[in-house]
Parts: sequence; structure tokens; C-alpha cells
Amino acid sequence: MTKQVKRYKNILVIEDNHAILDVITLILQSEAYKVAGLNRSEDMMQHIDAFKPDLMILDIMLPDADGRELLSQIRTNQATTNIPVLMISAKYTAENIQHGDHKPNGFLAKPFDIDDLLDKIEGILAGKTY
Repeated sequence: MTKQVKRYKNILVIEDNHAILDVITLILQSEAYKVAGLNRSEDMMQHIDAFKPDLMILDIMLPDADGRELLSQIRTNQATTNIPVLMISAKYTAENIQHGDHKPNGFLAKPFDIDDLLDKIEGILAGKTY
């Protein structure tokens, strides 16, 4: 019998609220994900290049950028176009968010339920869109 090696998934979280970033990081690490967190969008592309995330969690309201513009950068760059993105926001809801040209793979309004977050991440990693 061959032993299956489970490769841990890398998740890059871009969230400016340190408390939320810490909570997401702790939750994901407890579920055996490898997590890197940024609290601003500066150098995002270098972090993506270095960390090679399997999924990104992206806040819409960042101090130095709009997450929807960052999503456009990700989607229009050949190297990052296929990285799944879960967007989160305290200001917007699934009903009133205007994504623009590029849609994320999923959206969660803050405050969110931890189980919802994990379900969406697992679903997106499995190829689902929410």
C-alpha cells in the first residue's frame, strides 16, 4: 500500500484588520493550511510569486487599495490568473457588491462564521464557485 502524501495548501490572506488576520491565520493553521498574511496590498505580486498560494483571501477595503482592483491585477496577469480568490468585506454583502469585470471564486461578508469560511475554502479548492 502506498502512503498518500498530503501536500499542505498555501493560503495568502490580505486583510488590514490585525485581529481578523490573526483569527483567520490561526483557524487555517489549525486546519493544516500554510498561511501567509499581509495587511496591505503593497508588494502583493512579489508575495504571490514567492509564496505560490493555492488560494487567496482578499479583503475589499484595504488602506492602500480596493480589493476589486487587486483581483483585476491577479486575473489579468498570466502567472496568477488561475489562483482562486475568496473575497471578504465588512462593507459589502453578496447582494450589493459590484465586482466589476473580474469575479472572485467566492465572497463572504464579515463578520463570518468560521465554518462558512472553511466550507468555502474547501469548496473553492475543490473547484467550486460561490
